Amino acid sequence: MPAAAFVARLNEQIAYEFAASQQYVAVAVHFDGETLPRLAAFFYAQALEERNHAMMMVQYLLDADAEVTIPGVAAPQTGFDGIVAPVQLALDQEQRVSDQIAALVAVAREHGDFQSEQFMQWFLKEQVEEVSTMSDLLRIVQRAEQDPLRAEEFLARESIGDGGGEDAGAPAAAGGAL
Repeated sequence: MPAAAFVARLNEQIAYEFAASQQYVAVAVHFDGETLPRLAAFFYAQALEERNHAMMMVQYLLDADAEVTIPGVAAPQTGFDGIVAPVQLALDQEQRVSDQIAALVAVAREHGDFQSEQFMQWFLKEQVEEVSTMSDLLRIVQRAEQDPLRAEEFLARESIGDGGGEDAGAPAAAGGAL
């Protein structure tokens, strides 16, 4: 059984992951409304990835016979000016999540909850990739701020991030491959 402190913090993290998913949907909708389909698709994929992270955490708690709390979340920001602000918000969010994941690892370690600490290792690695991807995308949209189609062209030509692809080392998500 995971440490009670870890279970409480992981349930909080589930809320953060669902909130991140909704925020990415809002960003994607913004880009869709601006007729920037590549940026929209990128953030729709990010939204699914964040939702799956929450479901991985749910599955871990179910497997560990621990309490699972599916929280409500605050409404995401939906209004943005230009193409830089939403990506900056995304980077800030990923940096905050990285800190939250590190804190979860620390709680597990502090309580000698080695299984939970091991479970969180994949998320530590994932956050390095997430922050790197958003940092790269931010630099791209900053350069293309006056001509957003340059960012679209870049995304059409290049691949950044993992594209939401399957990772054999990823924890199982509740509900399977929904």
